[in-house]
Amino acid sequence: MATSPNTATPPARSPKLLIAALVSVTLCALGVAGYAMTQSKGEAEPARQVVEKPIFVALEPITVNLQGEGRSRFLHVGMALKVRDEKAKAQVVEFMPELRSRALMMLSNRQTDTLQTTEDKARLAAEIQAELSRPLNDTLPPQGIVGVSFNAFVVQ
Repeated sequence: MATSPNTATPPARSPKLLIAALVSVTLCALGVAGYAMTQSKGEAEPARQVVEKPIFVALEPITVNLQGEGRSRFLHVGMALKVRDEKAKAQVVEFMPELRSRALMMLSNRQTDTLQTTEDKARLAAEIQAELSRPLNDTLPPQGIVGVSFNAFVVQ
């Protein structure tokens, strides 16, 4: 059959043009998806905080007598004080003899059965922190002691 001049046939499409269009659409979709993922990840994950380096002041080991069941017992403890900042460190170092004296008085004459468990040691660390943080006199601020760590703890 002959085709009439009035009926038009669609022009042939080039396969290269079709492939190029598909590739560009795919690249755009990947770009949008990548952008969306980086934005949602940034919102879900807060900015990381810079952790400050801890400041410790070591005390010389302390040995004190304990109250026992009729026999002589002792406690040998080494500890480090974690302080808030360099100013607090300077104050602790300056008043170290008085702070050691407070610690000695506090540790002396304790019962051996109050120093056995992990909870007992944690309670003791909190008591030491509270005692050593008290102001040294009416004109000074409290020491900036924020923690007590034991590096030796022997009850004998």
